[in-house]
Amino acid sequence: MKVCEIFTSIQGESSYAGMPCTFIRMTGCNLRCSYCDTQYAYDEGRELSEDQIMREVKRSGINLVEITGGEPLLQSKVFLLIKRLFDEGYTVLVETNGSVSIKEIDKRAIVILDIKTPGSGMSNKMDLTNLDHIKHTDEIKFVITDRMDYEWSRGIIHTYNLIKKCHLLLSPAHGILPPEKIAQWMLENKLEARLNLQIHKYIQGSDTSFLK
Repeated sequence: MKVCEIFTSIQGESSYAGMPCTFIRMTGCNLRCSYCDTQYAYDEGRELSEDQIMREVKRSGINLVEITGGEPLLQSKVFLLIKRLFDEGYTVLVETNGSVSIKEIDKRAIVILDIKTPGSGMSNKMDLTNLDHIKHTDEIKFVITDRMDYEWSRGIIHTYNLIKKCHLLLSPAHGILPPEKIAQWMLENKLEARLNLQIHKYIQGSDTSFLK
């Protein structure tokens, strides 16, 4: 598998925000979101075997592992890696961009599924059949750039009855939309979702080296 980086940090998003977590960032992505903050993952990386990845994860001593990207599901061997992590006692989060089927992911995994909003420029690339495979333990994330994105996301939530299906995360695009705006809109609409701030960016700012 081609891996961009493996590092341990504070989980910055999702219902697991604030917890120490080891991240396996896979190389490669089929989308080009307007606000992407991991463009280095498009191509950078090294070829690692499953055993090599597991050795690095074990060295971290952290039980919570997130597989992310890029888009991790573009590499077919990642499905076997997810299974092995569970078989060896880890809790596994899988963050995916919403354009690739999640059907074959080990059912023990917590899937964090992005649904790209119009502001990303990639909303037409979504595979909405993924919503048929979402479990109640999974999470769906919308990154919001403006009020139009917010209203679009509310429409998706209600059309697909997502409040009843899984956890919902609304995340302001960092540096583009102030988080207090989404908070205000959510309160106005009494929206049953979680305001999802990227707390790792508040902790580390532009310096990521001390967390790796």
